[in-house]
Amino acid sequence: MELLRIPQKSFILDTAGQGALVPLYQTLQAALRGGGDSETSNSRRVIWVHFGVKSDATMFAIENQAVNEATFRCPDEMGWKPQKVPIVPADGAISRKRETSLPVEEMTKVLEKMGYEVMTSDDADRFVCNYVYYHSLRFAEQNGIRSLFVHVPLFLTIDEETQMQFAASLLELLASLY
Repeated sequence: MELLRIPQKSFILDTAGQGALVPLYQTLQAALRGGGDSETSNSRRVIWVHFGVKSDATMFAIENQAVNEATFRCPDEMGWKPQKVPIVPADGAISRKRETSLPVEEMTKVLEKMGYEVMTSDDADRFVCNYVYYHSLRFAEQNGIRSLFVHVPLFLTIDEETQMQFAASLLELLASLY
């Protein structure tokens, strides 16, 4: 029985808001087309896991939600610096939130018991991480799949080996849940 299938390809998006949308949506669509016995069984098993670096973080943060607000404190890699702009205008005000359908609190407790310094967060900031997560949560909701965003600290704060172990533990936990 296959518990966890990790795609052979991974994608790193530019640290850009609008500039990352085309590759993001191409990747999201590709996940719905690949594998599974049927579209229904495949959709049930798809979980998008996004990782982003938060330079001032001292621990891992599992993000519960994203906000429909793009307010970048500095320009992204393509020079875009929106201020209080809705990410998806059709969704309404910048106060609109989308939450993951995953049990974030439960997952955090399990990962803490494994010895990781991890917390649940309700603020994915307003930079590119929030921008990508909002789009991913919206796409997930529309397509019956799940999405999760995890902020990680710099390797100077938590070393690369520990971060890789954390990522593997998180993926194993997700596989056990679904």
